[in-house]
Amino acid sequence: MPGLEGLAMACQLHAPALEDGAMLYCGLDVSLKQTALCVVDGDGRVVREAKLATDPEVISRFLGENELGCERIGLESGGTSSWLCLELRRLGRPAVCIDARHAAAALQAGFRNKNDRNDARGIADLMRVRSYREVWIKSQESQRRGMLLTARGTLHGQRVALENTIRGLLRLEGIHFPTRGSRFAEDVLERIGESDALHLIIRPLLEARTTIMRQILALDRQIIATAQHDPVCRLLMTIPGVGAHTALSFKACVDDPARFQRSRTVGAHFGLTPRQYSSGEVNISGRISKMGDRGMRRLLYVAANAMMTRGRWSALKAWAMRLAKARGARRAKVALARRLAVTMHAMWRSGEPFRWTKQAEAA
Repeated sequence: MPGLEGLAMACQLHAPALEDGAMLYCGLDVSLKQTALCVVDGDGRVVREAKLATDPEVISRFLGENELGCERIGLESGGTSSWLCLELRRLGRPAVCIDARHAAAALQAGFRNKNDRNDARGIADLMRVRSYREVWIKSQESQRRGMLLTARGTLHGQRVALENTIRGLLRLEGIHFPTRGSRFAEDVLERIGESDALHLIIRPLLEARTTIMRQILALDRQIIATAQHDPVCRLLMTIPGVGAHTALSFKACVDDPARFQRSRTVGAHFGLTPRQYSSGEVNISGRISKMGDRGMRRLLYVAANAMMTRGRWSALKAWAMRLAKARGARRAKVALARRLAVTMHAMWRSGEPFRWTKQAEAA
């Protein structure tokens, strides 16, 4: 680890006399390589400013060597924020990760010029007056499971992109084919026939698709094995339509069921509740907000579609079918996806399996 003097750059000291036991608050504006740091006292006066390497040990050592025992250390949510926040907490620093969108309005109103130094000062002031919205930092286990699902989703997207590219190229030759799935490659080769020119163009794309499909299957096996060995995922998979991917993704996204006091809040967390605009006599209820994790929202919709189109009859499916008859199938599937999120959270908290009938629910 390089010395502190080589990593702390443009360090400035503002020297108001600090009283013993004075409260200090720290703001960090984090970027990939460097982090702007600002420490203010209880009256909002700047005590210390510095630009450090984005390294939790460097930041913690700087605060310790300058005897800056901060009440709270704030940093905005971002790509490296969860790692930095967890590491600072491990080092005994009271780090708080705040919502970047919520903080942006306060930072924009507070300073005319936007730069790293002013952002760090603004975040320190938010810590001082406790005007921030804290972001949940997931456990390392949930983050790793989220990485597994993200990797699988990325490969799936690349497979779809390759298939669409092949379709588009062959469409220029007047070749159309609707088949998807396992017979895609065979259909392509059958339709291009003996054309050497098309073989030279299309075969590399088919080989890349085959490789991607092989890796997708490998990741699917990991996801299924992980879900089968997890008691919470096995419990959630008792719901019809909820498979290993949906159950594992739900557990990774929620992380801790105690973070939601009410199960109905989970639907809003995943962006499955309507947007609302109300001002005076105007009261508009629009489409769903689409906030939160997009992949989890998509999986909940897929599970809702599976429940409505196949599988055993249940009280939840009966409710969705009645709603589909009154409001349309698409709205019913969105509403069922929201109800599934609420049901999965309630099952996780209670430890009870899925209830198929209202009589079992009452019991």
